[in-house]
Amino acid sequence: MPYVEANDIEVYYEVQGEGEPLVLIPYLAADQACYAFQVADYAKRFTCYTVDLRGAGLSGKPEGRYSTELFADDVAAFMRAAGIGRAHVSGLSLGAATGLWLAAKYPDLVKTLSLHSCWTASDEFLRVVVRGWQTAATALGNTTDMVIQSIFPWCFTPELYAAKPEYIDGLADFVRGRPMPPIPAFLRQSDAVIAHDATGILGLIEAPAQITFGRHDAVTSTRFAGPLTEAIKNSELVVFEDCSHAPIYENVTEFNAKSLDFLTRHS
Repeated sequence: MPYVEANDIEVYYEVQGEGEPLVLIPYLAADQACYAFQVADYAKRFTCYTVDLRGAGLSGKPEGRYSTELFADDVAAFMRAAGIGRAHVSGLSLGAATGLWLAAKYPDLVKTLSLHSCWTASDEFLRVVVRGWQTAATALGNTTDMVIQSIFPWCFTPELYAAKPEYIDGLADFVRGRPMPPIPAFLRQSDAVIAHDATGILGLIEAPAQITFGRHDAVTSTRFAGPLTEAIKNSELVVFEDCSHAPIYENVTEFNAKSLDFLTRHS
C-alpha cells in the first residue's frame, strides 16, 4: 500500500489511470475511496491520485489543531514527496476548502482547481450544523453511524431518499466498509471546518477554477457562489439543479460530464 512521509505524517494514497496528474482531496471524515464514481471516468484521461487527509482514512492522525491551511500544506508536501509536480486539483466540501489554500499558497503545484460544494468562510449556520455532527458523533460513539444518520440527510435531497432508498442503503454500506476516523480525529477535522476562513487569500488564486453547487444544498449553498466567483478571477460556475451537497453521488452522470469537460478544456 503506497504511503509517503509528508509534513511529518504518513500520507496514504492510491493511483489509477494515465494522463496528466489529477489530485482528488476528500471531504470531512472520508477516505480517498469517496471518489470511486468519479475515478471510474476520470482515469480514462488522467492519472488520478486519491489521497487520505490528516485525521482520516489510513493517513496519520496526530493530536493538535487541524486547519484547512494545514491540510493544504499536507497535500503540497504529499505532491512533492510523490513526485507529482503540477497537477489538476479537485475537491468536494472540505476537500474544496483545502484546495483554496493549496492554490493560493502553492500556485506552482495547481494547474486547474475544481471546487465542488465549496465555501469561503464558515458562517454561523454552517458552524451550528457541524457542531451538531460533533454532538451526534460523541453521543453515538462512532463516526460511521454519525455520517449515515446525521451527515447523509444534508448531502442528499428528500426526493432521492424517496425514489432510490436502495441506493442510499448502498451508500451507507459503502461507508460501513471504509476506514472511518476515531471520534477524536473526527472532532479535529470538523473543528477545521468550523474555523475555515479563506477570504483573505482568494485573490491569490491564479489557476482556472470550476465552482459547482447543488441547487438544494443548505450547508454550502449558492450563498457562497458570488463571493467565490467574484474573488477568483478565472472561474466558471455550474449549478446542479436536482442535487444537494453531494452531486458526486446524486447525479453521477451529469457531475462527471461537466467536471470532465472543464478538466479536458484545460489539459
